[in-house]
Amino acid sequence: RIGSATSQSSAVINDRLQELVKLFKERTEKVKEKLTDPDVTSDDESPAASPTAAPPSAPGDALAGDKAAGDEHYCEMLCCAFKCRPWLDRLKSYQFPSSIDPLTNLMYVLWLFFVVLAWNWNCWLIPVRWAFPYQTPANIHFWLLVDYLCDLVYLLDIIVFQTRLQFVRGGDIISDKKAMKENYLRSQRFKMDVVCLLPLDFFYFKVGVNPLLRFPRCLKYMAFFEFNNRLEAILSKAYIYRVIRTTAYLLYSLHVNSCLYYWASAYEGLGSTTWVYDGEGNSYIRCYYWAVKTLITIGGLPDPKTLFEIVFQLLNYFTGVFAFSVMIGQMRDVVGAATAGQTYYRSCMDSTIKYMNFYKIPKTVQNRVKTWYEYTWHSQGMLDESELLVQLPDKMRLDIAIDVNYNIVSKVALFQGCDRQMIFDMLKRLRSVVYLPNDYVCKKGEIGREMYIIQAGQVQVLGGPDGKTVLVTLKAGSVFGEISLLAAGGGNRRTANVVAHGFANLFILDKKDLNEILVHYPESQKLLRKKAKKMLKNNNKPKDEKGGPGDPLIIPPKADTPKLFKAALAAVGKAGGKGHLVQLRWKLRELKAMQA
Repeated sequence: RIGSATSQSSAVINDRLQELVKLFKERTEKVKEKLTDPDVTSDDESPAASPTAAPPSAPGDALAGDKAAGDEHYCEMLCCAFKCRPWLDRLKSYQFPSSIDPLTNLMYVLWLFFVVLAWNWNCWLIPVRWAFPYQTPANIHFWLLVDYLCDLVYLLDIIVFQTRLQFVRGGDIISDKKAMKENYLRSQRFKMDVVCLLPLDFFYFKVGVNPLLRFPRCLKYMAFFEFNNRLEAILSKAYIYRVIRTTAYLLYSLHVNSCLYYWASAYEGLGSTTWVYDGEGNSYIRCYYWAVKTLITIGGLPDPKTLFEIVFQLLNYFTGVFAFSVMIGQMRDVVGAATAGQTYYRSCMDSTIKYMNFYKIPKTVQNRVKTWYEYTWHSQGMLDESELLVQLPDKMRLDIAIDVNYNIVSKVALFQGCDRQMIFDMLKRLRSVVYLPNDYVCKKGEIGREMYIIQAGQVQVLGGPDGKTVLVTLKAGSVFGEISLLAAGGGNRRTANVVAHGFANLFILDKKDLNEILVHYPESQKLLRKKAKKMLKNNNKPKDEKGGPGDPLIIPPKADTPKLFKAALAAVGKAGGKGHLVQLRWKLRELKAMQA
């Protein structure tokens, strides 16, 4: 029993001593590191990040969640249960917004589409109904029904939508209901909208249903141009819509000219001369064909006979030359704007080829240059991404850089724990570079001045006796060369060759740019230097020749007693005291005797 109690106490003492030894060693290492490394000022490895406040939750979120869970309706039929969307209840509980942002609200763009649809009905059909005999007493009810539906759309646009549009005053976005209404009532658009809805239809009772009385409805052209601007802002390929719109301008001018030609023919008398329309076939198609030949000045038309016909034909020719030249110029501008990037790419490539031919560059080099141009253009649609962001404010460029590059840079071990704003500043300094297959990204022994982040593609790290053995393949999201950014004293030389396996798109961060950023973040600078030294120390640590790091130890070596602890025990022994240290010293002697 005495032996068992002694062995148990010895085991407890041994465990406690091991803990003390471990604590003393850790403290000694920290003190030693503080003395040798001036950058380490505290025990914390990284500066504490400022806590980010959680987004405030709306007070009704929990209630809304319970309500959403409780609003699930099921319709049981036989043995199955079918879930029905309570769209009717949602429609009933829907509240129209008190203010509308005209720049970003898609619902407003959809509403403008219906307004423009009503405007096009008036612009295209009023001349047809006035000139051609398509409006008859038999179908007058259909024409009037669609007319008043368009008037209802105009009225809703004035009362419901235009009075709720936000506006900017003194740099502030005004969303007050009264202020928005007053701003609309004072605008030029309100005056035009009122003129559009002049109730000239009351003259129907006196002169009959004359479509010309609805001509003021065509003055709502501001909605048409606003719809064009909003639609082009949300379309990914806006030039297609511009081409369609320009073509519609040409077709509308031909449409109006065909209506005028039929009116002139009816005024002279159908078939009275060889110049006027003879009244055979489809009247609109034949008049439209005449308008196309006149406005485009194709020729082959019968000569006018009367003075009225001569004057009408001259006006047609002058208008046609002017309108057609304007349409051609506008179409050229639209197509030129759509292909501006392609034109710039072609001019740069042609200039480069001309330069290489002048200096008689080898064909292999020329082919690689051409390949780089073609791949860069087809992969990212431009030669230099930074040119697009030059005109943007610094804050917007930062937002775009965060969305594009933050997920990759935040995973770099070197930058873990650094100031978040320092990472944001670094994102704006990254530049994209494309490497061709078998291109050397960096070579062994050269001075490293950049860090590389793989955006797309793969690179291979080569080594071995011949320098061609693939040690590792790095894929998208990997980082290499980060130690060279902060290494000093000759430690910034490349240790291996890195070659692009295929087409590789890399982000590059220069050492100069990083140093300019770290001037404003001293804590992050100390942390990065400390990490770089540790990484260099681990890379340069020699391997143990006796055994690998993974060799198992059957009996682990016993840790030595710290010198400070031995000195304390010796001092207590000389003093001859009877405290806890004396008892501990006696137990240590007993433990050594048992082990012997």
